[in-house]
Amino acid sequence: MSGEGDIKLLGMVVSPFVVRVRMALHMKGVSYAYIEQDLFNKSELLLRSNPVNKKVPVLIHGGKPISESLVIVQYADEVWSGKGASILPADPHERAVARFWAAYVDDKLFPAYIGIMKAATEEARAEKAKEALVGLASLEEAFTQSSKGKPFFAGDSVGYLDLAVGCNLFWLEAIRKMFGVTFFDVGKTPLLAAWAERFAGTEMAREVVPDADSAVVFAKKLQARFGSNTSAK
Repeated sequence: MSGEGDIKLLGMVVSPFVVRVRMALHMKGVSYAYIEQDLFNKSELLLRSNPVNKKVPVLIHGGKPISESLVIVQYADEVWSGKGASILPADPHERAVARFWAAYVDDKLFPAYIGIMKAATEEARAEKAKEALVGLASLEEAFTQSSKGKPFFAGDSVGYLDLAVGCNLFWLEAIRKMFGVTFFDVGKTPLLAAWAERFAGTEMAREVVPDADSAVVFAKKLQARFGSNTSAK
């Protein structure tokens, strides 16, 4: 992959938001120096680069940091517009719709499935699982509208909303392994179930997305660190 200027990515292998950015950079054919971060012992570079949220991912391009995964993906698509495939739709309305659903994923789906892991009781876990499934049902409708009968949210190939949803797939599988929650039901969300298989089979996903077992290991470390009394299957 070809780079442009001095590019660094501060990240954590099991972060879905970092995976999102790495997939976007892969799509654009941009090379970068990846610097793994320990979120329990944050580096001076991370704190200096993202003093507000102190979180990954942070893309540092030419010495200037950019934070928040969706912002970074949009930045990469604009800065390296002449390289690789376009990530955001060209049509303004389609671009706005994709941004809306990407924000929905981060605001609704991510907190729900992480809440399953954090839940202190079976009742709380069931409620969070219900929230996640409701979110996926909405995304099933969004897929119908966005894909227009084609293989991906963006149509014939992976795009912005595919990245926004797809970066979470390995965590959804990890939660399934830990707690027995099935997120993709071919009876309830058949389009999403088929899309998830197609997305996981893309060269980009095979290259970038970590194995679900790595998320399971990290989740158990979190539970041990924060004294969670949840029980995983």
